[in-house]
Amino acid sequence: MLFRGWMVRAIFCVVMVVVASFGAAPAISGGVVKLSKSGICHSSESPYFYKTKTFTPFSSVEGCLAAGGRLPHQRNAQSPDDDAKPKEYDRSHFGDWIDADSDCQNTRHEVLALQSTVPPVWSPNGCRVLHGRWISAYTGDVHSDASRLDIDHVVPLAWAWMHGASQWPKAKRIKFANDPANLLPVEASLNRSKGALGLNDWLPPKNKCQYAARFHRIARLYGLDASDLPSPQTYCNQ
Repeated sequence: MLFRGWMVRAIFCVVMVVVASFGAAPAISGGVVKLSKSGICHSSESPYFYKTKTFTPFSSVEGCLAAGGRLPHQRNAQSPDDDAKPKEYDRSHFGDWIDADSDCQNTRHEVLALQSTVPPVWSPNGCRVLHGRWISAYTGDVHSDASRLDIDHVVPLAWAWMHGASQWPKAKRIKFANDPANLLPVEASLNRSKGALGLNDWLPPKNKCQYAARFHRIARLYGLDASDLPSPQTYCNQ
């Protein structure tokens, strides 16, 4: 009977070991580093650690890297939009003029070329517009020297920031800052006097109705909050 009882206990222990080894999900130690199928080393501090189901385990980040893995991009360690939503306005949040088609002509010069009423004169390298013929949408005056013109954002970047653009990812802010629909070549002095002022605080000397309509149209297109702005018709009899 003693021998029989010992055998039962032995068999029970073996069964429990087998169940523990194969029947239960393996526990993941906080010290394990997962090498994902995409070749990224995820430590337990990575937000993707517990989401990574197919992986090769390593005991350290160094071991994972030595096996050919790489660290996640720094931005992946935080919310994807954390770095896209700084609190205070800065011009750099909207990036610089871009060269969307890689032809060496950035947005400023693309807009100058597009809105010149005659074929523009380019610099020897073909990258910068030097001369053309532009009719200012703000004064009606005609200009031929590109250096005397600024490219104005009809909806100012700082105004956009305060009315919703601070919540955009940076890619959308860059697109907004380079959208030809929001850009006009105008007198540098007027552009700088306008600054960040919105429709309630600044209007051009001429074409007020058209300016207000365009301001509203762009704000609506990009989902900016224009609830504090009067209707464009308000300005059409001024």
